[in-house]
Amino acid sequence: MNTPDRRRFLAGAIATAASYQRILGANERIQVGAIGTGSRCQYLLSLLNQCGGNDITAVCDVYGPRRAAAKSKYAPEAKESVDFREVLDRKDIDAVVVGTPDHWHVPVTIAAVRAGKDVYCEKPVTHTIEESEPLIAAVKDSGRVVQTGTQQRSWAHYAQAKQLVDSGALGRITLVRTYWYQNHVANQDSGPAVDTSALDWKQFLGSAKDRPFDADQFLHWRWYWDFGGGAMTDLFVHWVDVAHWFLGEDMPQRATATGTRAILKQRQTPDTMSAALTYPSAVVEFDSALLGYIEGGGLMFRGTKGAMRLHRSGFTMWNEIPRYSENFEPDAAEMQVKSKGDGTLDHMKNFLDCVRTRKTPNASVEIGVAAARAGHAANFALRGSGVWNLA
Repeated sequence: MNTPDRRRFLAGAIATAASYQRILGANERIQVGAIGTGSRCQYLLSLLNQCGGNDITAVCDVYGPRRAAAKSKYAPEAKESVDFREVLDRKDIDAVVVGTPDHWHVPVTIAAVRAGKDVYCEKPVTHTIEESEPLIAAVKDSGRVVQTGTQQRSWAHYAQAKQLVDSGALGRITLVRTYWYQNHVANQDSGPAVDTSALDWKQFLGSAKDRPFDADQFLHWRWYWDFGGGAMTDLFVHWVDVAHWFLGEDMPQRATATGTRAILKQRQTPDTMSAALTYPSAVVEFDSALLGYIEGGGLMFRGTKGAMRLHRSGFTMWNEIPRYSENFEPDAAEMQVKSKGDGTLDHMKNFLDCVRTRKTPNASVEIGVAAARAGHAANFALRGSGVWNLA
């Protein structure tokens, strides 16, 4: 190839790449679209506004009142859309925040990275284990930045706790007990009735089997298998990701699980459940019940030299005590640290920084896939024979 032809070839290749992704200047504002603007996504939009340096220019949801609320509260200049593909077709948008039900996460994220958009996707990043490899491949091929919504990865006191674990302060850790208790019995008021005339129910269903509109499935989709994965993927994913991070292991070898619909019988996923996942060096347990708030959510790391209770409000570390005791917690803590705010803000800041610098974010797609895989493994055991083994 002679020099003039080679220059024209390279210019064409550069132009093609640029058509998929704008090159941001150091002080240029990031243009963001929101896809799936329910309560969680609206919270993320509020954080984008706090971060600065960006403009929310599109809000997309299958339900009109949610689009309108997101636009009114956080993005008054944004264009509304029902179909997410309209957002991805816009050449002026650099990144999207995905807050859809779980079964839409992978289709939207793959379409977004192929359209040249960077993505912040809520957890669990996958709805099935089978989606894992195609998602990772699509992100890798695109070169896009994808941050997944396990925000503990950007939370300062979690990083401090990991440094203590890495230092050997707890000794050898062989058990991580994780737990999350919420009250879904006392919080069944869903607010105003759903205006079905403002809802694209078919679009909401997506790949799920067609069915008549059901208000509970629409409003509480996390607890129906076609749209979510219950507590194992909605709650446990956060804590097992912390366990993966601290242990340096993210592939369970075996999972056992059991659960029951004791109170919320209209749902499909259990409201009371327990699981245990075996990793090469430790067992990670999960207990959850959706009938009361007492104890909240968190992790307990048990090592040969001490223990650590870690949650979103902070952490407490104790040295091992000299003799057996039935006290819930030792009286004298070796260290106690309180959280200094919601790490989701720092997680969003990390995402925006990576959009500019093209660095790998704190919760990359591989990290998100590993955390979701643990939740899926627990659900396989729950819904099958009670046991899942790594093939």
